[in-house]
Amino acid sequence: MFETAELGRSLSKADFSKQEPALQISLLALQQRLRALKVPVIILVSGVEGAGKGGTVNRLNKWFDSRGLRTHAFWESSDEERERPRFWRFWRTLPERGSVGVLLGSWYTEPIVEHAFERCDEDRFERELRQIVEFEQLLAADGALIIKFWYHISEEEQAKRLHHDREAGIASPQLTEYSRIYNRFREVSERAIRDTDHAIAPWHIVEGTDSHYQHLTTGQILQQLLTRHCDRLEQSQVPPAPVPAAGKEAPRKAHSHTVASSQRTILDTVDLTQRADPETYEAELSALQDRLRRLTWQAKREGRDTVLVFEGWDAAGKGGAIRRLVAGIDARLFRVISIAAPTDEELAHHYLWRFWRHLPRAGYVTVYDRSWYGRVLVERVEGFSQDHEWERAYPEINAFEEQLTDHGIVLLKFWLHISPEEQLRRFREREELAWKQYKITDEDWRNREKWQAYEQAVHDMVSRTSTRNAPWRLIPAVDKKFARLSVLRQVCEALEAVLAPPS
Repeated sequence: MFETAELGRSLSKADFSKQEPALQISLLALQQRLRALKVPVIILVSGVEGAGKGGTVNRLNKWFDSRGLRTHAFWESSDEERERPRFWRFWRTLPERGSVGVLLGSWYTEPIVEHAFERCDEDRFERELRQIVEFEQLLAADGALIIKFWYHISEEEQAKRLHHDREAGIASPQLTEYSRIYNRFREVSERAIRDTDHAIAPWHIVEGTDSHYQHLTTGQILQQLLTRHCDRLEQSQVPPAPVPAAGKEAPRKAHSHTVASSQRTILDTVDLTQRADPETYEAELSALQDRLRRLTWQAKREGRDTVLVFEGWDAAGKGGAIRRLVAGIDARLFRVISIAAPTDEELAHHYLWRFWRHLPRAGYVTVYDRSWYGRVLVERVEGFSQDHEWERAYPEINAFEEQLTDHGIVLLKFWLHISPEEQLRRFREREELAWKQYKITDEDWRNREKWQAYEQAVHDMVSRTSTRNAPWRLIPAVDKKFARLSVLRQVCEALEAVLAPPS
């Protein structure tokens, strides 16, 4: 495979200097077009150790306008990064729409290195490559342009550079270490490139013996790909459908108190008649909170983080359940993330970006009051995302949650369910009681009128995203006390199942 890099190609300094100015002007103009089209561009710079990757990155920073370009070098993982799923460090550095991100080292580095040094078995390597392909497909489907470069030099050239660095007293331990396993590294790299070379993000192998040739070839490939991408988008661009501004309410109107009947769904299997014993409720609540307090401290000591997702009907009691839950956790160990309409910064990234950035460090608890499931619920029903966008969200969400649970995160997803009649009763109560009136809005009434559409969306969500490691937990919530106890009990049981038994 690396033979296609045409080893030994070179370019004189004079020829490079002659061609560079026009190339830079072209790339700057393309950068402006990308900004107008709101296209995020991700440039991966990978390759053999010693192949001059750093010099190429410096050249890219010279060619592009630095105001729309960010460079990220991924060296060894920090403690903060090791305490989270591997892709967390990449998600938080993804470029926003209309900007360029240059990644020196990337999501390929660790799998290739670990497998080359035989610290990663074949099954894990294959799983890592599969997750990479899924990740790149997810980014491309959201509009990102991914351009992947692999810079190659021969074993002899690597040895020559190592000798030169030793003579100069600047030999890096990394280059020395990699030179010992050149053939193994090449074998693993070829395998990774072959298995991840797909139409939406193909690899471009560039010979790196001569820096002038390497830099100019890189620039010419970028020029060609960016031009083609901009041309295609500009030719196919159509005016976007009007979408309400984030948080903007539609004109007020009279609201219906009835809800249309729907076909039978998964929610119909929930027994809404279940009740807590009012005589023992306070004692049970206190005991469960004490139990949870001990377990979350144990999870902190063992470095086990927890993610809890709360979804449910308006007025189903999510807030009350969360308050009783976190009352059983030391305030230093948890964070509640309330999800509202996305900010401009969040809209400039993939919809999962804002959830990745809030993932807890090892040993902590993050509670999401509404979550990434808004993509297949409110965005689907209200038309804020197109059909193909929310349809592809199911496998994207499953892949996201698989990475969380593979990392050892305890992930629990709760849907708090009530009947339409109970919701109507609670809505009327909120309107009548002065201290509850802030809880009821016109938006709540509008959502109620779409109960049938939301019910079908919930049915699809539960059936398509209930996996072995992250099943949905449907909580009967007509009786709020029963729902609170049920949530607390299930969180405690989930932690007890993974933490070390008490000695």
